[in-house]
Amino acid sequence: MDILSSISNGVLTLEFNRPERKNAITSAMYQSMADAINAAEQDTSVRALLICGKPEIFTAGNDLEDFMKSARPDDGAGIESRSVYQFMMALANCSKPVVAAVAGAAVGIGTTLLLHCDLVYAADNAKFSVPFVQLGLCPEYGSSLLLTQLAGYPRAAEKLMLGEAFLAQEALDMGLVSKILPAAELRAFAEAQAAKLVALPASSLRVTKQLMKAARKAPVADAIAAENVHFGAMLVAPEAREAFMAFFQKRKPDFSQFA
Repeated sequence: MDILSSISNGVLTLEFNRPERKNAITSAMYQSMADAINAAEQDTSVRALLICGKPEIFTAGNDLEDFMKSARPDDGAGIESRSVYQFMMALANCSKPVVAAVAGAAVGIGTTLLLHCDLVYAADNAKFSVPFVQLGLCPEYGSSLLLTQLAGYPRAAEKLMLGEAFLAQEALDMGLVSKILPAAELRAFAEAQAAKLVALPASSLRVTKQLMKAARKAPVADAIAAENVHFGAMLVAPEAREAFMAFFQKRKPDFSQFA
């Protein structure tokens, strides 16, 4: 199973389990996570969620081969049927507290999904990146809004425009993560934090989360919708085709031919 899903002591744990491909996420994996989160939303025995990867890798982001198979020219219409969008909405709208434990690389949506979690903890070997522009694309999952609000425009611009990786300490300084731990201690700490949430009044946690996110709910939805329109168009544009071809050919892309 590329996504390990289990419920224990009131916690739904979703674990990326495709280390041979650096936990790159396929459509099937997105669907599996979306289904599990939606089911947990209706299951009163689940009081918290935990998202994690392996000690050496969180996720390399989208599996580009799988991702390109589903790419098609449109203006964002119909994206609601795609598994990646269903996962995005399931996590963004989850009313229960979500804990994330990040070790190793968190690329693309591996970083942007953290913006929709509640408690995010990083191992000292964590490395984050949002290389959408490098792939001829644009930010996704509301990150153009949320990362700017979180880190401020100058730092968000540096991350989203250059797409360069940044380490756990900078993620902590930006407010993307709450705490840095040794990699060997990360999973146990995150599980302990989830257990604390389970022991608290579920209704109080739901209302607290709802109140904290209320002011940004509509703007985030608008940002995701706008990003989807541009992302869908850019995915089939020449710049993205050059970026993906260069990736598969293991060479540096040449964007000088494009205006």
